Amino acid sequence: MIGMRFIADSMLGKLAKWLRLAGLDVSYVKNIEDDLLIKKALSEDRIILTRDRNIEKRKAVKRCLLIESDHLEEQLGQFIGTFTLNPFNMAFSRCIRCNTPLSEVHKSSLVNKIPEYIWNTNDKFMQCNSCNRIYWPGTHRENAERFLRRFL
Repeated sequence: MIGMRFIADSMLGKLAKWLRLAGLDVSYVKNIEDDLLIKKALSEDRIILTRDRNIEKRKAVKRCLLIESDHLEEQLGQFIGTFTLNPFNMAFSRCIRCNTPLSEVHKSSLVNKIPEYIWNTNDKFMQCNSCNRIYWPGTHRENAERFLRRFL
């Protein structure tokens, strides 16, 4: 899985988010045209994740996974089964908004940037160097881990 890169079509936004949460490099643009999606996949050496059979059938498409289900749980199950992914090897290492790898950041640099309760209850923080979103382990992470564990 390390080094594999993906691009999700506009029907797979939730799947893209969860794969990013699992630490995978997944490009996603909400309303991307099919031709541009394929061009981007080829130029960036990405595997296309799509629900569109017409994309899968195009001659230019070299690597593609046709996602069969509309349901996130089934989509994740299909993806993990196809690529034998352990969703905890690299989990929580990418920004779920913009796909940028996260960097550890010192708590002291976050004064007045995070809620007081979070400041008082956490010591480890990660930040996206692109959109500056800040992440910390909390109940959202526990819930995400519990959800992902169902697929192991």
